[in-house]
Amino acid sequence: MSTRYHDIPPAYTMQPIDAPPMNARSTTAQLKGDIDSGRTGDKNPAFDPGLSPLGTDDEAAGTPPSHERVDLARHQEASTRWQDGAERDSYAHGQSHKALYAFVGFIGLLLVLFVGAFAMV
Repeated sequence: MSTRYHDIPPAYTMQPIDAPPMNARSTTAQLKGDIDSGRTGDKNPAFDPGLSPLGTDDEAAGTPPSHERVDLARHQEASTRWQDGAERDSYAHGQSHKALYAFVGFIGLLLVLFVGAFAMV
């Protein structure tokens, strides 16, 4: 039996979004759309609401990014980054097993030292 809550609005952030088209004179909103859609490989493809949109701090400082710089960033993040068969995982996600193995090894070392200290008593 399924319970439905009619007073809770649907969560649109859980739905994947399409990447914006690549075109000239890109905006920071299109760059954020590339990131949210998963095109850059930095995160899972889902809408990520933010308190201040990408580029807001640059605009507030009086130096908004030029369209050429945003075009370059979109091109670098979307195509050049994944050439030569690189995986689409980001560095943090691709290297996460090393930290796990180091942590388990450290706990094992502590266990051996703990058992050795009580064996000598």
